[in-house]
Amino acid sequence: MKPNIIVFFSDQQRYDTVGVYGQELDITPNLDYIANEGVKFENAFTCQPVCGPARSCMQTGKYATQTDCFVNDIGLKEDEETIAKMLSKVGYETAYVGKWHLASTMDECDYSTSPVPKDKRGGYDDYWMASDVLEFTSHGYDGYVFNKDMEKVQFEGYRADKITDFALDFLDNRNKEKPFLLFLSHIEPHHQNDRKTYEGPNGSKEKFKDYNLPTDLKNIEGDYDKNYPDYLGCCKSLDENLGRVRQKLKDLQIDDNTVLIYTSDHGCHFKTVNKELPEGGADDYKRSFYENTIRVPLIAYGPHFKGGKVVKELASLIDIPKTIVDIATSNKPKEMEGISLVDLANEKIHRDDVFIQISESYLGRAIRTKKYKYCIIDSTKHPYKVKDSIEYTENYLYDLENDYLEKINLINNPDYEDVRIELRAKIKEYIKNVENLEIEIKVK
Repeated sequence: MKPNIIVFFSDQQRYDTVGVYGQELDITPNLDYIANEGVKFENAFTCQPVCGPARSCMQTGKYATQTDCFVNDIGLKEDEETIAKMLSKVGYETAYVGKWHLASTMDECDYSTSPVPKDKRGGYDDYWMASDVLEFTSHGYDGYVFNKDMEKVQFEGYRADKITDFALDFLDNRNKEKPFLLFLSHIEPHHQNDRKTYEGPNGSKEKFKDYNLPTDLKNIEGDYDKNYPDYLGCCKSLDENLGRVRQKLKDLQIDDNTVLIYTSDHGCHFKTVNKELPEGGADDYKRSFYENTIRVPLIAYGPHFKGGKVVKELASLIDIPKTIVDIATSNKPKEMEGISLVDLANEKIHRDDVFIQISESYLGRAIRTKKYKYCIIDSTKHPYKVKDSIEYTENYLYDLENDYLEKINLINNPDYEDVRIELRAKIKEYIKNVENLEIEIKVK
């Protein structure tokens, strides 16, 4: 039988919450185990640092401007070809559990607290236990989702545990004659919007009070001081639930034929950046090009991903859909952006840079190479209303090898003129290929 595939997806999780990425507290023993047995992608990045847009990329293998889901609250087009639809065609059972965030469209339809109709579920037709905006239908210890028949299913208990319960229910009751794609989309460790705080399991504040604050957050204004222990508590809970999923796979004797991919939609800067921008402002947690926002954990385990490898080549969320289709069909659809992580893990392909689109805080584009970060912005366009531009200004250049904390902006440094010329050409090529636009970039 073809390999089963599980995507274990967290929300707003920094890469450095994970032990194999440097976390010193015992937060992620299960994830560390599969990293040490499977493949860890050392340098993995989101392609759009905000929830809905990143999810549209994950379901389609297209960038957010290509799906038109370039900001939150724009639903995925009903005729969009998704990974669920592709795998269904080749005999896979498809299941979605947790946060969807791809049904509601501003001023047109609102499913944030109501069931998502079947035609807006992206082809996940076999098992559905989800809310469009899970943070609006639940809190840390209570809430509800909707099942396949659009019936409300309430739960009590810690949310990550209960969402995982639904995934385990699918695994127990699936069609045993078919391979499956299970997309398990947690909201943790995302902040609780209406309460303006993070909601880790009870006792998190005391249990994780002895944390080492990440260097990028030190001596800078933000809200990490009151939230970081609960944030780590959320991540610990996710890891425990990953352990539950793995145990279920073993109990069902399908562990050896199941690919498990763990990643997050973006990181979190705890309100420490974007303060100078009118749209992002001091209340923002993401929506930027900085490392603490764009870098994510990415670990794969199972068929094609074994041996305890550490891949240092750059990887992107945009690669995951093509990877899933490759695993299921041995085909790499040309209409999908990105590359297959199977090829990257087996050193069949090399990559020098990744492309990032930014919206909501500002209309921006960035390119991240192995050494540099380069960002262009059109400050004349409204970042919630306009998805692209033909004229940008060079705003930021960082030498990450010598300035990993991104403190020294080199965009006006004449010693880096050759670097700017090279990166300017690269980002223009990305925009031409992805957005079908010829752009101009003003030099400061």
